[in-house]
Amino acid sequence: MELYEAINRRSSVREFTDEAIPEETVKRIIGAAYKAPTNDHFRDWHFIVVTDKAVMREVLDGVPKNLTVKDVDKMTFISDPVQKGAYQFAVPKQYSMLMDAAAVIIPLMKKKVDVLHPAGLSHLNCFASVWCSIENLWLAATAEGYGCNLRIPMDGEEEQARRATGFPDEYMIPCFIGIGRPADGAVRTKQLVADMEKQLHWQRF
Repeated sequence: MELYEAINRRSSVREFTDEAIPEETVKRIIGAAYKAPTNDHFRDWHFIVVTDKAVMREVLDGVPKNLTVKDVDKMTFISDPVQKGAYQFAVPKQYSMLMDAAAVIIPLMKKKVDVLHPAGLSHLNCFASVWCSIENLWLAATAEGYGCNLRIPMDGEEEQARRATGFPDEYMIPCFIGIGRPADGAVRTKQLVADMEKQLHWQRF
């Protein structure tokens, strides 16, 4: 798949077939993640790939399983109808979109600084770098014909995943990634479209 085609096709997928992903394909996809720019040139990211459903259930045990559209309606920060529609579809699927995936990929980054309380923007360089790798991974998965979704851990979800997989304390999870073959008719939520004429600036704002 050509690069711009993959970029234009990339979107969150939350409904999957039962098809497994070959190990070599997973390796190619994660290999693309390691081609991303990194602030310190070490690329000391780790990726845990979970395909065993029993392990997956243990990893995701902290993810809310019974969220509803009513929970979305309580989120008072949502006013745009397109954004609200996307949340109404996505929020109730936070658990199933991961459990129904062929694999859950857990990126890990070393906690070199306190990214939740940075002293300055430069302290977030490591966090920015790992997200570059995640975008590479997502585009590679799209090019291979697979779909992805992601969830940023909340509350005790990271600690639950740590207990389930045994990764060291000095690493943190930026997100969980569900990946698999999109189901026929998998819903792609409507997205707000950037107005390039208003949002692209040359020389000055």
